[in-house]
Amino acid sequence: MQLIGSVPSPYVRRIRIWALQNNCNIELISLDIFSAQDRPKMANKNPARKIPILIDGDLTLSDSNSIIRYLLEKTGKSKLNWPQEHLLTTINACNDSLVEMLLCERSGLDTQSDALFFNLQNERIEQTLSFLNNHLNDEQFKSCEYLNISLYCLLDWISFRELTDFSQYSELVAFHGQFSERQSAIETNPRH
Repeated sequence: MQLIGSVPSPYVRRIRIWALQNNCNIELISLDIFSAQDRPKMANKNPARKIPILIDGDLTLSDSNSIIRYLLEKTGKSKLNWPQEHLLTTINACNDSLVEMLLCERSGLDTQSDALFFNLQNERIEQTLSFLNNHLNDEQFKSCEYLNISLYCLLDWISFRELTDFSQYSELVAFHGQFSERQSAIETNPRH
């Protein structure tokens, strides 16, 4: 299996960490998704021009949610239940808003301006981080490896890109610090 993506992407990193923790052999094909040379390679496999993209023989899947569902089924592991899917959707909403804000910043837009789009993204980021901080110790969360991986990748990407301050969320801070010590987190660290 091959995983097409970029090393810093939190969505790609989720799959990489899960694969490492579950002894699932996946080769990373790393692209610079913003370069003129690599964008066509990505678009050739996914017309939505998003990563990650998993290739397993004749099967091509895009989106980390679809990829993890496939990998869980392929390896005979339990799929996420509906409350866990809800928590994953919350993590994704925060991650998506941060991606949008980063792209706006890189496009030269003032993301601190009083504009509806920016206000909505900032509200979503704050509210989802607060929600996740309050539900991190719920059994549905604690018992799901992929939720833990996804949350860690979100938090570490926030830290890596200096996107927002989550230091007021003590549960998230403690969780991030503990997960950072795992070998899979160290091996996939985008700072190296």
